[in-house]
Amino acid sequence: MKKIGIIGGSGLDNPDLFEDASDVEMTTPYGNPSALLKCGRIGGRDVAIIGRHGREHTHPPAQVNYRANIHALKEVGCTHILATTAVGSLRADIARGDLVILDQFIDFTRIRKATFFESFAPHHPIHTPMADPFDGRLRKLLIQGCRELGCAYHPTGTLITIDGPRFSTRAESRMFRAWGADVINMSVATEAALANEAGIPYAAVAMSTDYDCWKTDEEPVTWGAILAVLQENARKVTQLLLATIPRV
Repeated sequence: MKKIGIIGGSGLDNPDLFEDASDVEMTTPYGNPSALLKCGRIGGRDVAIIGRHGREHTHPPAQVNYRANIHALKEVGCTHILATTAVGSLRADIARGDLVILDQFIDFTRIRKATFFESFAPHHPIHTPMADPFDGRLRKLLIQGCRELGCAYHPTGTLITIDGPRFSTRAESRMFRAWGADVINMSVATEAALANEAGIPYAAVAMSTDYDCWKTDEEPVTWGAILAVLQENARKVTQLLLATIPRV
């Protein structure tokens, strides 16, 4: 039986969409997850939703217990994970409000725990393949949903993840562009790596909210500006997940 883990996607906890909802408190060997898991059914599928930053957005990106979040979703039986995330655009053609179905990441984090493997058994090192960190089938389903909904979207995109919570300097933003990154955020590379280690297919839909600070013809990104775009486009991401969940 398939069960879908949703990270982010807070609009999906609407009682009109979420059947048989219940809150589940979890503890893990890695500590407590960011929030209670909300479990139930959407579109006939069993789902478990967790707020990456907590239900009140109280956990800064570098302090999120990503290991506990992924472990908790696996423990409640999630066989697949779909994530939503806000990102800054590093490309002129990725406009505010565009969706990006990520296919690659660059991990530029430095101060967080990003692996379950803190030690190896004798003579048994574990190095998880990460050439294609986002599940191909889940990505195809998200792309299909974008097409059907008529969303402005990009079928591929390389994400760079930084620790935060500060935004980039202009020099950093230009460097990330030179490295080939298309969008930037503070969470998804860590989640994707851990999901792969846990053996759970993972895909993420990113919503562009700003242009970071590489564009000099407009104001650098602010949290207020991000919130304005997020609130305006939350319905679009929710519709995409509602279209995708029953097909997984």
